[in-house]
Amino acid sequence: MSKTVLLATAAAFALVAGGASAAQRPSIGVFGAKIAPVIHLGKSKAKALYNQNSNVTGGIDSQNFTSGSFSPTYNSSGADDFVVPKKAEWTVTEVDASGVYFGGSGPATSENVIFYTNSKNMPGKAVKGGSFSDLKGTDNSGSFSISLGKKGVTLKSGTYWVAVVANCSYVGGCGEWGWAENTKIHGNPAMWENPGDGFGTCPTWGTFDQCIETSGGNFIANADFAFELLGKSKKSK
Repeated sequence: MSKTVLLATAAAFALVAGGASAAQRPSIGVFGAKIAPVIHLGKSKAKALYNQNSNVTGGIDSQNFTSGSFSPTYNSSGADDFVVPKKAEWTVTEVDASGVYFGGSGPATSENVIFYTNSKNMPGKAVKGGSFSDLKGTDNSGSFSISLGKKGVTLKSGTYWVAVVANCSYVGGCGEWGWAENTKIHGNPAMWENPGDGFGTCPTWGTFDQCIETSGGNFIANADFAFELLGKSKKSK
């Protein structure tokens, strides 16, 4: 799979505010944008289970385009892995993800969260009961705290992947949502896919280095995404 330079000019990556027009082509991400901190859900009693919500820079598009002619061709998703320790069982009830709007000012209509099993160090099948659609998270300029409800998703020990996807109007003013990069890799490098191939790269899961032109310094090759999982943990039988 060849790398593809997906942006005509560096200025297009720098769009962090304002509306996008129908004539504009979506960008694969934004480099160097300021990332707002996540605002944790005040009423949540959930405890931190896993945290790599740090070392943030820029953002990679992870979005369903809900207006214009860009869906489903440009719909994309990022995913990153985490490990539930041996002899442990997690019930994840909140997902926090650092991110940023570009080519528009937001806000997203809602967010989708999907948990995947691990298959050869890549996202595999969706976890049973682990797909959540149209959630309304707390949004701080693109950094989300997303409640999965009281039930959440229960995960036994092992490696899993989580995807966070914003539902964003693009031509309606939302623009694009970029999931913030974490410059330090935890476990496997993050993955990204664009099944409709509108960006011309990675219709199936691939690393940033496989999917995005990283040699010019705009993006960190084989980085991670910035996120945190909260909920409850207990010893497994």
